[in-house]
Amino acid sequence: MLFNSVIFLFVFWPVALLVTWALSKWSKVAAAQGFLVLASLFFYGWWNPSYVLLLAGSIVVNYGLGCLMLASRGGTRTAWLALGIVLNLGLLAYYKYWGFLCTNFGSGPPMETIVLPLAISFFTFTQITYLADIRSGKIESNGFLDYVLFVAFFPHLIAGPIVHHRQLIPQFREPDALRPTLASIVPGLALFILGLSKKMLVADLFAPYADQVFQQAATGSGVPMLQAWYGIAAYALQIYFDFSAYSDMALGIAMTFQLRFPVNFFSPYKAASVIDFWRRWHMTLSQFLRDYLYIPMGGSRHGLPRMLAALMITMLIGGLWHGANWTFVFWGGLHGLFLIVNHLWLRWRKQTGRAPLPRPLGIAITFVCVLVTWVFFRAGSFSEAWTLLGSMIGLGGGASPFPIKFWTVVLMVAGLTMVFRGPNTMQIMRHTRPAIDPIEDDGTPPRLTWALEPRWAYVCGALFAACIIRLNQPSPFIYFQF
Repeated sequence: MLFNSVIFLFVFWPVALLVTWALSKWSKVAAAQGFLVLASLFFYGWWNPSYVLLLAGSIVVNYGLGCLMLASRGGTRTAWLALGIVLNLGLLAYYKYWGFLCTNFGSGPPMETIVLPLAISFFTFTQITYLADIRSGKIESNGFLDYVLFVAFFPHLIAGPIVHHRQLIPQFREPDALRPTLASIVPGLALFILGLSKKMLVADLFAPYADQVFQQAATGSGVPMLQAWYGIAAYALQIYFDFSAYSDMALGIAMTFQLRFPVNFFSPYKAASVIDFWRRWHMTLSQFLRDYLYIPMGGSRHGLPRMLAALMITMLIGGLWHGANWTFVFWGGLHGLFLIVNHLWLRWRKQTGRAPLPRPLGIAITFVCVLVTWVFFRAGSFSEAWTLLGSMIGLGGGASPFPIKFWTVVLMVAGLTMVFRGPNTMQIMRHTRPAIDPIEDDGTPPRLTWALEPRWAYVCGALFAACIIRLNQPSPFIYFQF
């Protein structure tokens, strides 16, 4: 079920809020939790009912393993953790990577014979973090209902953020949890509408330009240099606003239920280095990779060579997490290379006492690096990627996939201005405490900061009305495929 669909906006979400409010008001919170578990499973099953059993089975098995770990100590607990990791990664490998492995390293059924379950990467990583945190002593006990809702709660189930138990489960026990009120629904709805408008009024407008450029490159035909740059910039803006929109909408929905998620997206194109980019883009995935891969491999504690190797391995795995294709692995490897160069540059600058690059120059270099990596992320093959990269340096010379007109220039300028000059949604909504993480006051003008005032009601109403007009053509979020 899509957040930007009629059934979600006008049936599922309102009913879920109303029933949760009624149960929390006239019954115990456990009843509201139980209802939200069923609602979340229904939400997931709307896509493919048969995979609800897969999700439910994964939750039951991981909860059981968690109970066994809590009841054991030392090596036994480690053994249960190892079994849990093997089972979770085995499930992920079968559904997401079996075709890839068979194609490259053996024989087996074609990839199209195995349907990828929605959100399998997200609920798998969420549960691995749970088991790993039990092993490290961060969890002492949890109820079954708490655990199921923690994993399956529908706002974060499909595309994140990747939530830790310590971030969400304690909220279930707070007095106001799962008790929707106007004070929680109004700002949550405003945040949701801002995200919805990013998706339907911005991201989806850039999609056709990106699609035309990549489709032409996929045929082996070159693209004129101007259109090539426009196409990859259009994709960069499409995925930026698409993923930012989902992150905002997830947080907005959670707010209406008196719950908070961690920030997952914070103006990544304003980053002045690739290191900073990964502190702003898909922040919960970056934290997972850092805490459960990079640091266990040694991180920065065992010398420079080991640190750089751990960094590259982490990014290669991060690339593979996004998809079963060598282009994703290469995308991750490029980011690993850029991160290595970034760390070496910082080390050299510290040793020589050189001043940092001017921030605008750092932002420009980082953005160009990210643009190049998006070519491999979006392309379906290396030949498509190389064709488009060649076009970007003037080696294309093919037919124009679309004309550069006044409207296309205005659209691009408007998108880039929003990205580089405008405040992000967390900054706009910061007075409402939209996330677990505190949002610092960065000087965003009061006129651009949301408040319970008529002007914001008009703005959100106008944006929602514009989105309603486009509801007959909802498109899935890019990160749904991961």
